Amino acid sequence: MLKVLISDKLEKEGIDILKAEKEISVDLKPGISAKELIQIIKDYDALIVRSGTKVTKEVLEVGTQLKVVGRAGVGLDNVDVEAASKRGVIVMNTPGGNTISTAEHTFSMLLALSRSIPQASAILKQGKWDRNRFVGVELCGKTLGIIGLGRIGTEVAKRGIAFGMKVMAYDPFLSKEKAAQIGIELVLLDEVLENADFITLHTPLTPETKYLLNERTLKKVKKGVRIINCARGGIIDEKALAKAIQEGRVAGAALDVLEEEPPKNGNPLLSLEQVVITPHLGASTEEAQVNVAIEIAKQVRDALLGRGIINAANVPSLSVELLKEMKPYLELGEKLGALEAQLVAGHINQVIIRYAGEITSYELAPITVAVIKGILTPFLQETVNYVNASLIASERGIKVIETKSTELKEFANFISVEIQTDKMKKSVVGTLFTRVDPRIVRVDNFHVDASPYGYMLFIANLDTPGVVGHIGTVLGQNGVNIAGMTFGRNKVGGEAVSIINVDSLVPEPVIEEIKKSKNILEVKLVKL
Repeated sequence: MLKVLISDKLEKEGIDILKAEKEISVDLKPGISAKELIQIIKDYDALIVRSGTKVTKEVLEVGTQLKVVGRAGVGLDNVDVEAASKRGVIVMNTPGGNTISTAEHTFSMLLALSRSIPQASAILKQGKWDRNRFVGVELCGKTLGIIGLGRIGTEVAKRGIAFGMKVMAYDPFLSKEKAAQIGIELVLLDEVLENADFITLHTPLTPETKYLLNERTLKKVKKGVRIINCARGGIIDEKALAKAIQEGRVAGAALDVLEEEPPKNGNPLLSLEQVVITPHLGASTEEAQVNVAIEIAKQVRDALLGRGIINAANVPSLSVELLKEMKPYLELGEKLGALEAQLVAGHINQVIIRYAGEITSYELAPITVAVIKGILTPFLQETVNYVNASLIASERGIKVIETKSTELKEFANFISVEIQTDKMKKSVVGTLFTRVDPRIVRVDNFHVDASPYGYMLFIANLDTPGVVGHIGTVLGQNGVNIAGMTFGRNKVGGEAVSIINVDSLVPEPVIEEIKKSKNILEVKLVKL
């Protein structure tokens, strides 16, 4: 008998799907403590959670029978996916289950903000009739700026167009042609900030989007802009937003998510009348709750009974034997994609993946999917997986080309990933040493030997004495430890590339200091 533990509240429709299977038994323990979970998880084959349960490394190490962890929702921030992958546990989520509910909540917040509906209602309930205090603005003819045009952002755009708004969007993974098909102007981030009357955020929280709206960027916004965030807390610097509202640069904000939930009394946004706040209700509709419950129940059921794997965040759909054999190549492909995505600038138009050597004897489609997932993950995070990566790339107008050759050159196997954007073209080549150790062996035309792990500094510089020593000095003076270094050049005194593995995040001021150094052309920090 396969045992499933449901540790958070799940709608009956999902539970019934699992209970209908004779081979599956279900235990319901919503609100279980972390200590109790660790005590009992060893007896279960699958664990289904929402946002309340933390599936930590300790839980996964104790859960020796676990085969599947299912998250009824989009976010996977409460699941240690890396630890699960190391233990061979499949991690699933339901990336599409709350798309409509979150889009509708976003637009509800936008409408409430434009007409001060919550504030006017509160004043009227206090016995005050004050029409002049709450003069609003119309949406028709205004510019709606969307940052992040995935499924939810696209649904919000459709609603904005229906209200007669001009819609512009910033999304590095959407082609201009694809945006034009749905009536959206694709622009740079600064253009959204400078021209939008309403700005709505629909990106995951990543190192790149942390405090995307901050004191510096909020100085660029059009005066009187209204800002909506139903995505993730932490994308906005809340103190900077409060200051911008108090100074009159931002007319108001509507927030469904906060950096700290529930918020403490010290949050400056709570006391501002111009701010509408709801307690993370984006997915809180009856339909969305039922949808994600049904989806995750079916996915966990099918995975346990060998009927297929859907929406897995950490494994493609392969047999156990083939997955074990191909896993090093899948990991290499995903790392190459993630690396490339963080090095390029502009909107991605085309990805060319070249395979050479013994690797071509395998079915290459799963590796290609791994590369695409790697490219999309740094920006889309848990909304992309092995199942939907190719579809998302297609939806965003990214052309993927796959070629292969059995001809052997410098290495027995290698994977080359070239990304073409509207601004540049860049390529990286990777291989496996001793069939298991992934290495970056070429960046553009520079031969290197780098381990694709953790934090990496990619530095374009002139090949002159003292450059590398100066970089090391700057890092050392700021407490950043170097774990490994590699260099590549085409000719003495020409351009060169330096790749430095470091043990910790390099603060932005340190990166800026390196950029200002003599003979440094470009500096990029990559996280793998």
